[in-house]
Amino acid sequence: MSIRVKRAFKYRFCPTDAQAAELSRTFGCVRKVYNMALAARTEAWARQERVNYNQPSAMLTAWKKTEELAFLNEVSSVPLQQTLRLNRRAPGELATDQLLNAVFLRKGGVDLDAEG
Repeated sequence: MSIRVKRAFKYRFCPTDAQAAELSRTFGCVRKVYNMALAARTEAWARQERVNYNQPSAMLTAWKKTEELAFLNEVSSVPLQQTLRLNRRAPGELATDQLLNAVFLRKGGVDLDAEG
């Protein structure tokens, strides 16, 4: 009989000012993309249409080309694509009425009354 020992480690992340600014910019863009994709998915579900990963991904490309959302090009595309993947999983895991009452994200937590 062998005994398994579980270990835990704590790490502290102390970013420089430049790193903190880049992280803040990235998190803000991820929030924006998540909320816009969630709004588009909610509208599609209200019309009883199914949305796969390709449609929001194409929307992200179009959003990046607009002048008011050009700032999305300043951050890595990896977290933006990942938020689309996470957003895509939500409808399969939630009931339809729960999706229609989905929670939008805002800085510092969730925003229960926001439209995006």
